[in-house]
Amino acid sequence: MPEDFNLSCPIPIDRHDTIQMAHGGGGRLMQRLIDDLFVAVFSGTAERKTRSPLHDSTVLDAGGARLAFTTDTFVVNPLFFPGGDIGKLAVCGTVNDLAMSGADPKWLSAGFILEEGFPIEALQRIVQSMQKTAESAGVRIVTGDTKVVDRGKGDGLFINTAGIGLVPDGIDISPARVQPGDVVLVSGDLGRHGIAIMSVREGLQFEGALESDCDSLCELVAAMRRVGAHLHCLRDLTRGGLAAALNEIAGAARVGVELEEAAIPVAPQVAGACEMLGLDPFYVANEGRLVAMVAAEAAETILQIMNGHQAAHGPAIIGRITGDHAGCVELKGGLGGSRILDLLSGEQMPRIC
Repeated sequence: MPEDFNLSCPIPIDRHDTIQMAHGGGGRLMQRLIDDLFVAVFSGTAERKTRSPLHDSTVLDAGGARLAFTTDTFVVNPLFFPGGDIGKLAVCGTVNDLAMSGADPKWLSAGFILEEGFPIEALQRIVQSMQKTAESAGVRIVTGDTKVVDRGKGDGLFINTAGIGLVPDGIDISPARVQPGDVVLVSGDLGRHGIAIMSVREGLQFEGALESDCDSLCELVAAMRRVGAHLHCLRDLTRGGLAAALNEIAGAARVGVELEEAAIPVAPQVAGACEMLGLDPFYVANEGRLVAMVAAEAAETILQIMNGHQAAHGPAIIGRITGDHAGCVELKGGLGGSRILDLLSGEQMPRIC
């Protein structure tokens, strides 16, 4: 702990004296908690002044090898949902974070916090799902931990993971590389995971089956890396959806983002459910979609690669990076109007990952 850190003089995070659900929702309160408390304490003053922008995983030099390292915790409710379960989600979420740094995921850990009384049959299904997903993603679960808490104090099951991957030579994918003139692409339609979770909670029925987009993006990213240095930045669209991801990148890279609303793919079921529930699909969580910032000359090539890959579902070019309005994400409508996609201050959808 830094010598100048004094518990009697707390770091000013926001107006709240206690943790709120919104502190885990991917919006403004979570960003402040991370920057003003965790980063402020865990990083020395000198390092904070020079550190690279935060990313889904950190890249470390280990005797000449470049390792991507990430950790995540999964508390989704319900544990089983259309298109997946907490086990599949834990593996996909972790390997996707590694892939966003351009890494080939290799090894995972798995820590289980179990509530007394949790059914063994349900745990077996979840563990088998994790193993199946790991095999499909080409990673091994090599270490782990198990803890049990008193009945009523654990909400069934929480899973913590960590992941390590190898970053190939010549690959540098980071928010620091985003620059004016870059083109913004998404790998598919948005909002499926969050709405799939809400469909179970709220008993919503759709004309067609709506499943979570929960999936591994490793192979898709490996294919996209073929454009080399033209691939500047990737981010998987989890908590806070497209809006949160682009706000974080715009702030870190000190650039503006201009999006064309009509170009952003949203499934009719998702759009209808969002209208019914009063949600904005651009803030709804995904677990198998990414946003990419690429050099303009490589945009069509990247789009072709995405279109030919099974992990992409209706990819599209949705906007561009500008040198104006640094830190701002602007959404342009079809009739010439526009609005700002800012970070949410509250919690739109709790417990979705």
